[in-house]
Amino acid sequence: MRRLSILIPVLFATPLIAGDGLQSPMEQNQGRPPALRDVGFDQRLDEQVPLDVSLIDESGRDVTFGDYFAGKPVILVLAQYRCPMLCNQVLNGLVDALRKVAFTPGEQYQVVVVGFDARETPEMAAAKKATYVEHFARPGSEGGWHFLTGPKDSVDRIAKAVGFRYSYDAQTDLFAHASGVVVLTPQGKAARYFYGIRYSPRDLRLGLVEASQERIGSPVDQILLFCFHYDATAGKYSAAVRNFVRLGGVLMLLAIGAFMFQSWRRDRRATARTKAE
Repeated sequence: MRRLSILIPVLFATPLIAGDGLQSPMEQNQGRPPALRDVGFDQRLDEQVPLDVSLIDESGRDVTFGDYFAGKPVILVLAQYRCPMLCNQVLNGLVDALRKVAFTPGEQYQVVVVGFDARETPEMAAAKKATYVEHFARPGSEGGWHFLTGPKDSVDRIAKAVGFRYSYDAQTDLFAHASGVVVLTPQGKAARYFYGIRYSPRDLRLGLVEASQERIGSPVDQILLFCFHYDATAGKYSAAVRNFVRLGGVLMLLAIGAFMFQSWRRDRRATARTKAE
């Protein structure tokens, strides 16, 4: 299983393997170990996640998934709290990237981690939350991190909606699963997928801005969104070359206009001085 844990981040770091629709399930399964044949992370962009799902938060309180969509985008992570390797790598990578994003959990967005092992308890979720809130180390962000547990049927409804397929291995008592996170809109629709265990702070920021319908962010983000577009095949933002050229042309015209305006002002002042003399 340790070998599988090392292989899975590599296998699912690219959406071609993670099930982006370019390959049939039969083609995706060819050559995989048996434990991985039912595992994947399929992009289901604009799919509505079930907001009425009943779950339990880290304090033992009964909640619904929809409680975390109060007008803010949500970063969703599906994880096993006692996973010895991969889930920790996903959460570590997410926290490392979010530390470089100026947005703060609880203010501009929420982070919701849903445990897919139904045997895990709120106490396990609370311990995991404490670890990552401390690692994130941004005062006032504690209320934006949520670590949930729940029955299998509830978790599976969320997993199915976002295309997260995992498989239980009875011999090791662990789960084989893909690695990645999903950005959801405030209405609970899948907006962006980011695969692997390392995430670009720029991509996460742009994903949150787009998922929020541009209610957060700055004018700089709007320029970046003009120059970069989300590549669903790669699960990341790529440069939009045509838009770069267009933006360069606009900036060139503005520069020429500014130069001509300054030249006109100089000439006008010089003419005024000559007449005065």
